[in-house]
Amino acid sequence: MRAFLCSRISDDLSGVALGEAAAPRPGPGEALVRVRAAGVNFPDLLMCQGKYQLKPATPFIPGMDIAGDVVALGEGADALTVGEAVVGGVRFGGFAEYAVAPVMTLAPKPATFDYAHAAAFPAAYLTAYVALVRRARLEAGETLLVHGAAGGVGLASVDLGKILGARVIATASTPEKRDFLTRYGADAVLPASGFRDAVKEMTDGRGADVIFDPVGGDVFDESVRAIAFDGRLLVIGFAGGRIPTLAANMALIKGFSVLGVRAGEYGRQFPDKGRENIAAIHKLAAKGRLRPHVCAEFPLAETLAALDMLRSRRAIGKVIVRPDL
Repeated sequence: MRAFLCSRISDDLSGVALGEAAAPRPGPGEALVRVRAAGVNFPDLLMCQGKYQLKPATPFIPGMDIAGDVVALGEGADALTVGEAVVGGVRFGGFAEYAVAPVMTLAPKPATFDYAHAAAFPAAYLTAYVALVRRARLEAGETLLVHGAAGGVGLASVDLGKILGARVIATASTPEKRDFLTRYGADAVLPASGFRDAVKEMTDGRGADVIFDPVGGDVFDESVRAIAFDGRLLVIGFAGGRIPTLAANMALIKGFSVLGVRAGEYGRQFPDKGRENIAAIHKLAAKGRLRPHVCAEFPLAETLAALDMLRSRRAIGKVIVRPDL
């Protein structure tokens, strides 16, 4: 099969290219999926650069979110049927014509989505759900501040925050992204830096109850000064490059919590809750309540261009790779 292979870890992505690989075979409890669309996520880029916590041995095929059709099933994988359209997540292996996934991580493709939009929602909305529901326990009427809000997980968090009844303040780095977020429905939209005073003013001096931060660096530092007493600061990642540190006296004085979020690991540590999380986002999708935004689709041969769109921060919402293009 054709696959996008990382044969060598490289910061400039010179070690990745389209190639040929043996088609995988499903083992017990697994399904072989013909991939119709694969979502591009920031961890895909980081894995190829050797900067992610999961470091597969090379060569490997990146790609975490897949949507496609079941073509074969392993022993005991009777929860699905051959020919069924499915969507789900893998730790890697999605940027290829075929991928193997545990049946427990797959679900029927929501009828409300085509393959591209189906591939756009698993990792982003699962991360948003674990962050806002499981970790922060966001309540209706609270103020949610979402950084990097025009990215895949940021936009999912804006969407889910509104569904949960929060007042959502979004930040983004460019006027184009901020204009999009206003149209998307954020209650307020601010630049990615210098947001503290505006957040304080909007909340009568309290600050944001929950802050969703996939950026880190200076954004984290300023967020510490923009959070409410008893607030929850969610650490999602470090897209800004610098891993920040926190002076413990700030947490003491302001009485807030810093919560790490790893959605996939949460499901592995707590399998029952993990299944509940996946079921919850699929239920919302089936009701037509989720709005994944696809900004670009690339054929498999142009996966490097898709990754570069994330690396250069040009993406708004999700970028999709289509092996069938």
